Amino acid sequence: MTVTEPAAPGLDTNGNGRQSLATEAARNLATTKKSVPQMQGISSRWLLRMLPWVQVSGGTYRVNRRLTYAVGDGRVTFTGTGSEIRVIPAELGELPLFRGYDDDEILAALADRFERREFQPGDVIVEFGHESNEAFLIAHGKVNKIGPGHYGDETVLGVLANGDHFGDETLADPNSMWEYTVKALTPGTLLMLSQPAFDELVERSESLRARLDAFRSGAAAEANPHGEASIELASGHSGEPDLPGTFVDYELAPREYELSVAQTVLRVHSRVSDLYNEPMDQTEQQLRLTIEALRERQEHELVNNPEFGLLANADLGQRIHTRTGPPTPDDLDELLALVWKNPGFFLAHPRTIAAFGRECSRRGIYPDGVDVGGNRVPAWRGVPLFPCNKIGVSATRTSSVMLMRVGEEQQGVIGLHQTGIPDEYQPSLSVRFMGISPRAIVSYLVSAYYSAAVLVPDALAVLENVELGREG
Repeated sequence: MTVTEPAAPGLDTNGNGRQSLATEAARNLATTKKSVPQMQGISSRWLLRMLPWVQVSGGTYRVNRRLTYAVGDGRVTFTGTGSEIRVIPAELGELPLFRGYDDDEILAALADRFERREFQPGDVIVEFGHESNEAFLIAHGKVNKIGPGHYGDETVLGVLANGDHFGDETLADPNSMWEYTVKALTPGTLLMLSQPAFDELVERSESLRARLDAFRSGAAAEANPHGEASIELASGHSGEPDLPGTFVDYELAPREYELSVAQTVLRVHSRVSDLYNEPMDQTEQQLRLTIEALRERQEHELVNNPEFGLLANADLGQRIHTRTGPPTPDDLDELLALVWKNPGFFLAHPRTIAAFGRECSRRGIYPDGVDVGGNRVPAWRGVPLFPCNKIGVSATRTSSVMLMRVGEEQQGVIGLHQTGIPDEYQPSLSVRFMGISPRAIVSYLVSAYYSAAVLVPDALAVLENVELGREG
């Protein structure tokens, strides 16, 4: 290792006599240009930028809806001890055949009659045209539901995964045939209830026989395809028939969203703010970065909070699984089919967007971007695909993609805030002076108030368990 000795005064590094002022000395008289403090954690925060923000009075927003009959989330839940998996008896009420049936003893007996089966990729679990005499619950894994297309070819009717079920309605008709094939996409486990086991319990239970008769007769609360109470109308008639009378019923207990808060106490020593404010205001820079961190937390909560976060509040009927694992154009088209009324934008982790780009390239598809506020962003079918690092990536490299419609007029997703609060620094964000401590430390309370609401279920859809690392 060679060590360079410092030059003697009046000599340059080669030992020659210096003929001009050294840059090191000249720098002492120069004015240094400084940047403001930088922070790597600042992101584009597209969700905060693109959500329409609605003023909330009294910190609460009530979502009034037309009366909707509660029918559960449609998915069943299991318990597991070691290798044993059992369906929770009350969760059988999520199956259409047992919806509204509340005989706990019979539900427990039904749960005990389910048998465990394992499946591997490519296994055919049920086959089109064969006798349908079993009901299936998927404990974990993913399967394709395949049926004949209009022109005789096979068509994927849907993807079923954890908590989904199929075949339960066929138990009410022992002579029925499977109208589709179910083929495994991944390894997994399911629980199966056979027709003989079900029939044996029907023989013993009068309440189950009554439930079966009601299901066969189609007796159920009147509702439209969205589960909403019907509005009686007449159309296409002539003459003077008696017209139906009707009214629009409302939910008696509508959901209310209360504003959440993110807060911190910013402390600045008075000596710092008094003496070191040139060329930059120290308090202002401390406050700027603190607010950036609060806004990052705000977006994280809008995505992930269990009470009002969008991932947790997407309706179960608006959640779908990928067809093959990675995010493909087909999967994003499925999302668009769920949020088809004026979709606003997709939201995905940057790695998910990269995985989608790879799938497009694999197919020779090169989607155009769109201009949003002077920024060129990727898009699919003309709908912007915004990056959001607040959507998590699991240890197994899976993530989610959200698609939403936004705005009150569109019955979409909206952000909630309350402006005009005391000491407001930005909309719905206040900076309140708290005083000076005996140690000359100045304190400020920084608070941001916010929430989000999904006005109707079809305003938001989520593509779940998207694989990011598959190669092929």
